Amino acid sequence: MQTILEQIRTALPPEGLFADKEWILSPKPFFVSEELYEQLEKLGYRLNLFNRACNELYQRSVAGKQPRWIADYLDRGKPPELIELSRQKQFRQEVPQVIRPDLVLTEDGFTIAEVDSVPGGIGLTGWLNQTYAGFGFDIIGGTTGMIDGFHSIVGENATVLVSKEAATYRPEMQWLSRMGGGRVQVRDAEDFPVESLTGENPSAYRFFELFDLPNIPGVQSLMQAAANGAARVTPPFKPYMEEKMWFALFWLRPLREFWRRELSERHFLELQKHIPYTWLLDPQPLPQHAVIPGLEINDWQELTTFGQKHRELILKISGFHETAWGSRSVVLGSDLPQTDWIKSIAHALKDFEHHPHILQKFHKGRLVDQPFFDLANGTVETMRGRVRLCPYYFVIDGKAELRGALATVCPADKKLLHGMKDAILVPTAVAPATS
Repeated sequence: MQTILEQIRTALPPEGLFADKEWILSPKPFFVSEELYEQLEKLGYRLNLFNRACNELYQRSVAGKQPRWIADYLDRGKPPELIELSRQKQFRQEVPQVIRPDLVLTEDGFTIAEVDSVPGGIGLTGWLNQTYAGFGFDIIGGTTGMIDGFHSIVGENATVLVSKEAATYRPEMQWLSRMGGGRVQVRDAEDFPVESLTGENPSAYRFFELFDLPNIPGVQSLMQAAANGAARVTPPFKPYMEEKMWFALFWLRPLREFWRRELSERHFLELQKHIPYTWLLDPQPLPQHAVIPGLEINDWQELTTFGQKHRELILKISGFHETAWGSRSVVLGSDLPQTDWIKSIAHALKDFEHHPHILQKFHKGRLVDQPFFDLANGTVETMRGRVRLCPYYFVIDGKAELRGALATVCPADKKLLHGMKDAILVPTAVAPATS
C-alpha cells in the first residue's frame, strides 16, 4: 500500500491539479457494480437527448411555437446582447459537448442533483484514471479516455480560456494540454487577444461561466468571432442551457407531452426515476383552488411553516450568478433554523425577477466504505462516507461517450456532497467479478 502512495505522489504534476486545493488519497478506486456501470452508459445517451430537447424547447418558445413563459423564465437576469447572440440561427443546434451530472448514490440507485456543462475536474479525472489504471484496475474510461475525449471535442487548433474566477482549475487544464502534446494552449481569458485564433479551424474552450463576462475585457470580440464563423467556441454562448431550472421544467405538467415526444416514452420514464422533483419559486399568486404539486400548498409562504422533518428540501439559485456554481448557494432546509429558512425563502422569492431559485427534493446518499491513507499515522484506514459520482460524457459525432467518472467520498456526517479537503477523490472502476 505504501508503494502505491509513493507512486501516486510521484505522479502528481509539480503544479498540482487544483490550485490551493487538497484531498485525501486512497489506495483503490471507487468500485461500482456492472449493473450501475451499464446504467451510467445509458445515462449519457439520455442526458444528451435531454440537452437537445432543452435547446429545442427554448427555441420553440422564442418562435412562439411553445409558451412564451418558458423563454421568459430562462432569460431572466441575462444581458440583452447575450440573449440575442444565443438566438442566432447559426448556433441553433449547438449544445454543450461535455455533460457532467452530479449523481448522489442512494439506497435505491442514484439521483441527479444537477448537470454541469462547464465542469471542473476533467484534467483531475484524467490524471486519476491514468494513475490508477497503471495499478491494474479496470478504470471506467481507461488510461486515456478523458484525455482523448477532451481533445476530440476541442480539436487540433484550440485554446482553453480560463478566467480568474475559475483559476482553481487552471493546473488541471495545463496538464491536459501537455497530455495532448501541447496542441491545446491554456490562456488567461481576461487578456487573451482574439486575433491569435488563427490557422485551420481555430476553436476556443470556454472555461468560464457566462455571469463572468463583465470581468473579461475581450469577450465581445470572442463573441463576434463565434458569430461570424471565424472561430468555434464551446460550450456555446447559450446561458439558458446552463440553468438548473430545467429540472423544474421537466416536471411541469403542461410540458409533459413535449418531453415524452422529444425523449420517447421510455427515456422520459427512466429520467423521471433519477431527476428529483423540482419546483421553480415563481411568486406569482395561484388561484384559491390550486395547489403546487408535490408540496400541496397554495402559496410559497406556507413553506416557511414547514417543520424541520418536512424540510428535506434543497434551495439554490438556478444560474447566471457567482453563487450558482460550487454549491455556494445551496441550502438544505432541514439543516437550517426556522428563522434562517424563512429568510432563505423570502430572499429567493424577492430575487425571482433577476435570479430565479429552485427547490428540489433532497435524497440522502447511502453509506459506503472507502480505504484512505492516514498520512499522520502512516496507515491505511477506512472512511464511512457518502458518494457524489460525476461521470464525464463527451459528445463526439453526436454521441455521448462515457470517458471517466470522478468519485468524491465525503464523511458520513456531510449531507451536501462536494469537493472538500476532508473528502476522498478517486476514479471509478467496475468491481471485479466474484464467485
